[in-house]
Amino acid sequence: MGATPPLRPVTDAEIEAFRTDGVVCLRGVMPADWLERMAAPVEEAISGDAAADLSEMGDHLAAAGAERTVDTSVQDGDGPRGRFVAGTDHWRLQDEFLEFAVSSPLGAIVSALLGVDDVWLYEDSVLVKEPGTEERTAFHQDMAYFHLDGDSVCTTWVPLDPVTAESGAVRYVLGSHLDRTRYRPNLFVTTMSIPGTEGEEVPDYDRVEVRGEARIVSFDTEPGDVVVHHARTIHGAHANASATRRRRAISVRYAGTGTVFAPVPGAPGKPHHEVVAPGAPLDDGHFPRAWPAPV
Repeated sequence: MGATPPLRPVTDAEIEAFRTDGVVCLRGVMPADWLERMAAPVEEAISGDAAADLSEMGDHLAAAGAERTVDTSVQDGDGPRGRFVAGTDHWRLQDEFLEFAVSSPLGAIVSALLGVDDVWLYEDSVLVKEPGTEERTAFHQDMAYFHLDGDSVCTTWVPLDPVTAESGAVRYVLGSHLDRTRYRPNLFVTTMSIPGTEGEEVPDYDRVEVRGEARIVSFDTEPGDVVVHHARTIHGAHANASATRRRRAISVRYAGTGTVFAPVPGAPGKPHHEVVAPGAPLDDGHFPRAWPAPV
């Protein structure tokens, strides 16, 4: 059985861009049928009781919040002002997400970019910004939330819709993955750090006085493109100012050879990691293998 290969190989230039910039946009690598089969599971993930009110954001992120979503729907006198829904670990509840993580081309892509022989799934996330969503995603660093230690950790971002800066493209601080500062995790839609966490505050690059000489880029993407960034790359996302265009994306986070389990004080926990010992290498028993793909 194995995994579906990417529509084209990852090039040496793309691997070098990932290593130098901490992010790369891979054009036309994801087969359309994978995106089509994930459309319905994404709607299921963000519908009904799966979504929580924005007022509960802190509780969801500070507690063991796996398999939950956060909904930032906002209403005013004129009606709703968009909706941003984000959730994690859908692979534990919906088989389609597990299959996507371990049988799509993503495992092979990550292996090539990280230069590792083994790749495990750490978590997945659904990130949907409906038209008119005013919330920006605050600049943050994924590694601050991950209970992992190692340099072979990355995030893949797979758009299901055409995405531009207007409709909520992700922004990346080039080269920020080379900074070894320990940053605190924040609450995504605000720069406020999660209480009880340790480290430095993530710089708010939306402030001119902070931005300085930083190079910040975003990519206009089409379905079939995949953006991959290192887990230490600082990034955020635009609001969705489009009146008509949704921004649906699936983000899958992977860890490669040499990564070990390392609990982060104060960061959201995962119940399925409670039996993993600190310092233990990743293995198939606790982290689904994505490369080489299960046969």
